[in-house]
Amino acid sequence: MLLETINSPVDLKKLKPEQLPALADEVRRFLLETVSTTGGHLGSNLGTVELSIALHYCFNSPADKIIWDVGHQAYTHKILTGRREAFPTQRQYKGLSGFPKRCESEHDAFGVGHSSTSISAGLGMAAAASLAGTKNHAIAVIGDGSLTGGMAFEALNQAGHLKKNLIVILNDNEMSISKNVGAFSSFISRKMTGRYFRDLKKEMQGLLRNIPAIGTDILHFAKRAENSLKGFLTPGALFEALGFDYLGPLDGHDLSQLVEVFTNINGLDGPLLVHVMTTKGKGYKPAEDTPHKYHGVGAFDIATGKGAPKAAAKSYTDVFGETMVQLAEQDPKIVAITAAMPDGTCLNTFAERFPKRFFDVGIAEQHGMTFAAGLAADGFRPVTAIYSTFVQRAYDQVFHDICLQKLPVTIAMDRAGLVGDDGPTHHGVFDLSYLRHLPALTLMAP
Repeated sequence: MLLETINSPVDLKKLKPEQLPALADEVRRFLLETVSTTGGHLGSNLGTVELSIALHYCFNSPADKIIWDVGHQAYTHKILTGRREAFPTQRQYKGLSGFPKRCESEHDAFGVGHSSTSISAGLGMAAAASLAGTKNHAIAVIGDGSLTGGMAFEALNQAGHLKKNLIVILNDNEMSISKNVGAFSSFISRKMTGRYFRDLKKEMQGLLRNIPAIGTDILHFAKRAENSLKGFLTPGALFEALGFDYLGPLDGHDLSQLVEVFTNINGLDGPLLVHVMTTKGKGYKPAEDTPHKYHGVGAFDIATGKGAPKAAAKSYTDVFGETMVQLAEQDPKIVAITAAMPDGTCLNTFAERFPKRFFDVGIAEQHGMTFAAGLAADGFRPVTAIYSTFVQRAYDQVFHDICLQKLPVTIAMDRAGLVGDDGPTHHGVFDLSYLRHLPALTLMAP
């Protein structure tokens, strides 16, 4: 068993590259066996096994800072960084956190439970390394879902401006990209990050600049031609426009390809975005077939994929979802808004029954609140269903865009109170204290 020999990234680096796929298989089996007993975030973590192995194989944590967005994809990271034996205690009292936690390990560079923060934190660490004169890497790993948060784009915008040595890994498990384009562009990216190509490119730039009168114009033309080719072959034009060098898309389950590219980019300067395609639930058919059901799971039977039977009594969330449908049948002005949680807030039935009156804004709570305010300003009655702890992220919008204008927006806060399994980042314990003093707001706690 290779996994039993890995107690730190130093141990991982002792393996030969050809041994890494076998390790990935062992990690996947370990994740299934453990999470099926403890519950947790399964699908996304099964999808990032190879990515996590390649990152720790090619970079040097904790000197190199690996920042995981949310933490839904950080289980393999925890297993590889000395927490394998304690992993069965995750999400339990006095056990491991389900998310990266600075006080838990020196390899957890940044604590996180809410999304879209990794690029901002990574840029801060890249700026710190620049100020300190060190060569340490800052690597932000963000999922395509978290990239819907506006904060992520704010960070991308500044990163392109500052030109610090930040590496952003976009873990994309949703977009559909042609196999031919993906394979060819990954080949291009591997070649463009190779040392020979980089040295040749620098040498050619120097030669062109030295050509009297026309050298600079030729260099600009060559750069435009390179960008046009990369934009034609890859979906990275947006990131290139923000000032990043874009690489990918890469097969996130091809360890040899990942190791080659990650080894190459060790020597590149400036902000880089590496686009990696992964499959949610990779290696476990029930999770691959229905990934939304295996995002967060309780204990389940591996053979059947079935969990414990649900309690017969309806939850408050069930009642909310049913009531929303009943009210919407009576009032055509009622619309429902969620921030990437239609299942968690039980608005999925509403979405099926009234698709034109249902809006999923993605992981963008601030936008969701002001979007609701805009609907209310034009005569509709929006209901925003957001977990209590995530409403904190939209505090200014609740005050400035809803309360001050006295707009009829209903905020239905789910998961209020203590949330034991997910821990302090998900406790909804402050909503009464931070909302009671706002003007023109009525609070009800059923």
